[in-house]
Amino acid sequence: MTILVSKDTKLLCQGITGREATFHMARAQAYGTQLVAGVRPGKGGISHLDVPVFDRVRDAVAATAPLAMATTRSTASPISAAS
Repeated sequence: MTILVSKDTKLLCQGITGREATFHMARAQAYGTQLVAGVRPGKGGISHLDVPVFDRVRDAVAATAPLAMATTRSTASPISAAS
């Protein structure tokens, strides 16, 4: 599903401190996207790309009220359909 993000859309990024998320979110901010928070378990309490990082999505949503969420998926750990 594609969501169009405007300058007024508050965006939350899961996995924000990872390489891929950092790359894409920095460019999104340069374009004018209003990145309000990030989530990365174990890294809550720090700031990354000038936004607060939370341990849980629930905490980030309660603190920043985002309207959209971006997620990143590392190719280093693919999800297998077969169990």
